[in-house]
Formats: sequence, C-alpha cells, structure tokens
Amino acid sequence: MSIRALIRCGAALFFVGLVAGCSVISSDTAVRSDECKSNRRACLYEGSYEPGERDYAEHEAARLNQAAIAKLLRNSIR
Repeated sequence: MSIRALIRCGAALFFVGLVAGCSVISSDTAVRSDECKSNRRACLYEGSYEPGERDYAEHEAARLNQAAIAKLLRNSIR
C-alpha cells in the first residue's frame, strides 16, 4: 500500500468517526432539550454560587454581549 492510500484511509476513518461522534452528541442534546421543554424545572439548578462564580458569570455575560454588539456593527457596515 502506498503512503497516499494510507493517508486517504486514515482521513476517511477520521471523518467517519467524527460524524459518528457528532450524531451521538446531537441526539443526547436533543433528548435533554425535549426533557427541558416538557419540564423546565428539571433543568434548572437551584443551588448557591461557588465563591467568585457570580462575578465570573456577570463578567462573561458582559464580554459576550460586547462581542455580539461588535459583530452586529461589523456586519451592518458591510
């Protein structure tokens, strides 16, 4: 077998594994999503924050909001 054939087989196996893994992840997510739609309380965490977690969450939300605004502005200029 030539090197090219080995590379092609390896690449094909990689993509097959990747697709198989993605299908398992998406089906698991879909099941959880359906559970949350029928019983929202089952998906809510009602525990307390760990030390520093609230500050981190607020900072991360602000950062993500700024990134979304910047993306909207970039797309509106085009």
